[in-house]
This record gives sequence, structure tokens and C-alpha cells, in this order.
Amino acid sequence: MRNIAIMAALLMFSLTACNKKPAEQPFVPDPVIPSTGTLPAGHPSINNQDDALAAVPGTFQLQKGTVVTILNIPEFTYLEVSQNNQTRWIVAASVVNVKKGDDIEFDSGTTVKNFTSKTLNRTFSSIAFVNHVTIIKK
Repeated sequence: MRNIAIMAALLMFSLTACNKKPAEQPFVPDPVIPSTGTLPAGHPSINNQDDALAAVPGTFQLQKGTVVTILNIPEFTYLEVSQNNQTRWIVAASVVNVKKGDDIEFDSGTTVKNFTSKTLNRTFSSIAFVNHVTIIKK
């Protein structure tokens, strides 16, 4: 009997809720205030990504090197690069059309120790994943 009373109360509540009329006027959010076109003092330029990143210390440091070995796979390019009489491996975030002996410029990226590439079936003791690689024109 108690369950019937609860069900009846819920039914009555539901029916009264259905009788509400929709709002007279639809909700319209406040308009966006137009920009003044100027950035706050000390804000880096937003026109050039390289400039913006360079304004933050340690975030965008270009390195240079010479390509020693190239391993292309469909999504990435693995490059062995010579720098200061030492070699290191980097992986470009996209396929890069470089040749052995090309001088390149690349960002610092993120270094991973003991990285295993399943595609190459190879483990690199240290490899840097970089966002961009640019060939330096001679």
C-alpha cells in the first residue's frame, strides 16, 4: 500500500511538471566584448610561434647537427645526428626528406632512455623526440 502511495505522488508530480509553459523568451547569452587589439604589457607576440616560444626561457632551443644515418618509417624519420664529434639519435614528428651529410636544425624535444621501437625492432639507449627538423641551406 505504501508503494502505491509513493507511485501516486510521483505520478502527480510528473503531471504537474508537464503543465509548465516554455519561457516567454529564449535564453540569449551576453555578447562577447570585442578585443581592444592590444596585448597586456610583457605578453609575448602571438603572430609568430617561434617568437612566442623563444620568449619563455628553456622552451625552444634550436640545436644543429649533421645527418649521419636515416631510417624512414611511414609516420616518422629516425635520424642519427653528429654534434661536436658525437652522435645521437632523434625522431622527427613527421617524415623528413633529408640526405646523409645534410646540416639540420631541430628543437631539443623530449629525451627517452632505453626506447624500443617495435617497428624497427631496435632499442635506442637514448633518443630525442623532436617536433621539427629543418635543413640548413648552405
